[in-house]
Amino acid sequence: MIRLFLTDVDGCLTDGGLYYSEDGKESKRFCVYDGMGMVLLQKAGVPCGIITSETNEIVKHRAEKLQLRFLRMGVGRKIDDTTVSKLDACRTICDELGIGLDNVCYVGDDVNDLDLLQAVGYPACPANARPEVKQVPRIRVLQARGGEGAIREIVDMIMKNEL
Repeated sequence: MIRLFLTDVDGCLTDGGLYYSEDGKESKRFCVYDGMGMVLLQKAGVPCGIITSETNEIVKHRAEKLQLRFLRMGVGRKIDDTTVSKLDACRTICDELGIGLDNVCYVGDDVNDLDLLQAVGYPACPANARPEVKQVPRIRVLQARGGEGAIREIVDMIMKNEL
């Protein structure tokens, strides 16, 4: 049973592209359907969150807008001589909720997601995920691409008890 939903950002909640303005400001494109899916899932009682290596304000603003319960940024990056993996970050959240990794659905798309995808009970990836990710045992390869409704696709499956 899924009791926690987590996702990566770039390539999952976004199309994986990075957009820069002439003055060097970065922007990202998010799919509103994905956001609404996470809002609906939280209303149904399943806490949602983001685990990402990103550390920018764009991700923080998106998480705040969606009122996500969990946001772990900078994961997998060395900060103050310490590196926390995505799997470690997820374990901490699971401990807080009193659940096991087998109750987690995680959506990831690249090699830095592999350890977490291999550990959770419900791994999933967008259609455009890296080939190594698509080889994770039990992974649900979604029809939609990242940033184009992949998160909503898996959320709809969860809401219909199809996983």
